[in-house]
Amino acid sequence: MATTSALSGPSITPVILAGGSGTRLWPLSRKSYPKQFVPLLGEGTLFQDAARRMSGSSGTVHFDKPMVLTNSLFRFIIAEQLAQEGIDPEAILIEPEGRNTAPAILAAALYLAQKQPDAIMLVAPSDHVITNKAAFHEAVGKGLVAIPQGQMVTFGIQPTRAETGYGYLEIGERPDGSGQPIALSSFVEKPNAARAEEMLATGNYLWNAGIFLFAVKDILAAFERHTPELFATVRQAVEQAEGDLGFLRLAEEPWGRADNVAIDYAIMERADNLSVVPYDAGWSDLGDWDAVWEHMQPDADGVALSGAATAIDCTNSLLRSETKGLEIVGLGLDNIVAVAMNDAVLIADKSRTQDVKKVVEALQRKGSTQAETFPKDHRPWGWFESLLVGGRFQVKRITVLPGQSLSLQSHFHRSEHWIVVEGTAKVTLDGAISLLTENQSIYIPVGAQHRIENPGRIPTVFIEVQTGPYVGEDDIVRHEDRYARG
Repeated sequence: MATTSALSGPSITPVILAGGSGTRLWPLSRKSYPKQFVPLLGEGTLFQDAARRMSGSSGTVHFDKPMVLTNSLFRFIIAEQLAQEGIDPEAILIEPEGRNTAPAILAAALYLAQKQPDAIMLVAPSDHVITNKAAFHEAVGKGLVAIPQGQMVTFGIQPTRAETGYGYLEIGERPDGSGQPIALSSFVEKPNAARAEEMLATGNYLWNAGIFLFAVKDILAAFERHTPELFATVRQAVEQAEGDLGFLRLAEEPWGRADNVAIDYAIMERADNLSVVPYDAGWSDLGDWDAVWEHMQPDADGVALSGAATAIDCTNSLLRSETKGLEIVGLGLDNIVAVAMNDAVLIADKSRTQDVKKVVEALQRKGSTQAETFPKDHRPWGWFESLLVGGRFQVKRITVLPGQSLSLQSHFHRSEHWIVVEGTAKVTLDGAISLLTENQSIYIPVGAQHRIENPGRIPTVFIEVQTGPYVGEDDIVRHEDRYARG
């Protein structure tokens, strides 16, 4: 049976979708580190904001532990960011490859049905901005009213402009301001500018936010009815899933046979039991740098700054420095976005920010690593970033989180010098163990088996100087690894 909170409402299991290609907010967002994991609008990330938003209780809404759908690349980032918020997930499901939202949502529903057949799910992307948590909870509470009638609920955003970058929901009547569920007439693809103006004028269209509320039994029945082959395939992937260091890895073979299809196409456009809750309390998918500029609350001249940024005689512009010690200065700019990182800089007309994905495509054709790879490389134990690379050397800054360790490894082509600059390091070198503190160092010869661990309560930071004929990341032989990497 579905659990019931002390606040007289049914409990809701949040299902957070956390994939992404990282192309629209390049260079800050990239394939290896998309926008939901980056502090775009403050200290927290969009993923952390989503997890906080769908937690706790208010009014008739009570959230259980969240489920997260992601891939192998992001699993440790997600675990770390949830831990920073003190949120213990119900499960983190690992997709062997991206198959769009329909298989992901179906996998979550099948997993949850095993434990709680009468559960209610709230599915939401992890990369949207919703500024009013209380209003969002209120909207979810209004959606709950339709669940006992077998309705599946989606949330429509009251349009503020004739937007061509969003899909729309057509409703049978104008919202009356109550926020109560309204029957959904149809889904509408992203329109051209003229059609968007027409829809805005009618008042019978809402932006499709991609947020859904339904009972597990109802969404499973819809999948079984409308996409029986997908239902069977994903069920196999869930039944054959295996635990992996606290994550649940969906079975690769059946998952690879699942259709790559969005929930809108697979289910929502075919179902006849859909309702819409209108929402107008602040929402954005932060789909381009212009949207980020807007949410950064520009000054009276329309200028928004972040990091070490200075604007002189500028208007309607966004300047962001994402690297400590890198100063970006704008002089006499109008309608410009400039985002500077230590390995890439974007300068764009603000009216063209929806075309930033073309930048990524151009860099991919050139073979530039900056197209997809973030300068800070996140690993299960922490992260590293390259500070300097030469013909036969590389300098890295490496951060090891408390209680974590690198693998016991060796190298064929390089030796290493480690200098601890923060915290304490436990170092294993060919079986001998030593403890290093700040300003102490150790030399790692070519071929030596070595490992560094953080036994303390604060991050360990050390500088690694690699020297040798080859300093690539693939020159690693792992002898032991708590994270079971190859």
